[in-house]
Amino acid sequence: MSVPANAYPALVLNADFRPLSYFPLSIWPWHEVVKAVFLDRVSIVCEYDQMVRSPTFEMRLPSVISLKEYVPLNRKPAFTRFNVFLRDGFRCQYSGVRLPAEELTFDHVLPRAQGGRTSWDNVVTASARMNLLKGNRTPEAAEMRLRRRPRQPSVFELQRQARKFPPNYLHESWHDFLYWDSELQN
Repeated sequence: MSVPANAYPALVLNADFRPLSYFPLSIWPWHEVVKAVFLDRVSIVCEYDQMVRSPTFEMRLPSVISLKEYVPLNRKPAFTRFNVFLRDGFRCQYSGVRLPAEELTFDHVLPRAQGGRTSWDNVVTASARMNLLKGNRTPEAAEMRLRRRPRQPSVFELQRQARKFPPNYLHESWHDFLYWDSELQN
């Protein structure tokens, strides 16, 4: 039986058994995982029931792997539109309303026309409606209150924030390694 390339992804943990990233979640396709196992770059932590076979070999597909060598994480997060949304919790910083990413824009607190830079310290998440309402003015000039002043988050702050937004697919074997903000069962 052939295994579809996008089936049976594996959660990739650093050597300290923490995910390499939460958003996007660090997962590899099964064929990359098998290759890493053969190259002795990873340890298998958990497995699926699904087997892969060749004429001389068979193995269960790994569902969780850990790197054998620790990979230091970048201490400064990339300044991207998505990371700004993540820092701000996908909430408009003027109305406080949480929206899907496709309904958000980013707003320059000090407009670019007034010398504002596109940086962590000057960009916030805004709904399209509030961004249009603010226009090319500062929040004070537009008589709008900014919920939180923008600043550069740490990688750890972004990871903590990302845990609040788990992906749609989480295999049961991954739960012990992911700490999502969800209600605990008694």
